[in-house]
Amino acid sequence: MDYETIKDSLYVNNVFLSKEIPKENYLRKLPVISNLKKMRGLKLTKPVTFFVGENGVGKSTLIEGIAVAMGFNAEGGSLNFRFSTRESHSRLHEYITVSRGYRRRKDGFFLRAESLYNVASNIDDLDHEPCPGPPIISSYGGVSLHEQSHGESFMALIENRFCGNGLYILDEPEAALSPMRLMRLMYCMKELVDRNSQFIISTHSPILMSFPDAEVIEITEEEIKSVDYKETEHFFITKRFMDAPEQMLKDLLG
Repeated sequence: MDYETIKDSLYVNNVFLSKEIPKENYLRKLPVISNLKKMRGLKLTKPVTFFVGENGVGKSTLIEGIAVAMGFNAEGGSLNFRFSTRESHSRLHEYITVSRGYRRRKDGFFLRAESLYNVASNIDDLDHEPCPGPPIISSYGGVSLHEQSHGESFMALIENRFCGNGLYILDEPEAALSPMRLMRLMYCMKELVDRNSQFIISTHSPILMSFPDAEVIEITEEEIKSVDYKETEHFFITKRFMDAPEQMLKDLLG
């Protein structure tokens, strides 16, 4: 795949604040928002983009805002999902504009590890209703996602439901996956990228960040910048621990 050929036709290629957020809105306190205000836009230039940073900087809020602005259900799912178990998402999508490429996507999914249970429940509920067509679960591997482990159901969804030519937005997928399954996810991502797909992912996983030719965008208290994954604190701390776990535990717990 020639990434230069498709970078100008990504499904999402820029995100910027287009409205002033009210002073009383908690969004104004998030580092990602204060940083976006200083930028002309957050440009995405690769088929795979990772948002990384410490807890609380606003990675998941940004991911959710992009997903809802692109028409996805706030709790996850494809563009056809419209269930709601609790109105807990932010209203960031009302204050941002997402710039789209010229290609039209044929598929898409917003996948949150924390709300996969709700997606699985909605699929089961819909399949219990009379319908002339095949059951919805047939597009997800044919076995109820509730009858599999968290990691198994997560991968069953990706391997069976993600079709290519699509936009896939994932919020901290490592929360559901073992290291081996993370590598399986990367294999699936490569196949889907080769079929004209785009991934936007928030993550803490150095394994996932190492995906070839991905862009890693680090969000800190002070700025938003593109970095090499080996420059992230996530990689540095993980490597330091793995190189000398006993010493690091001694320093930590000593």
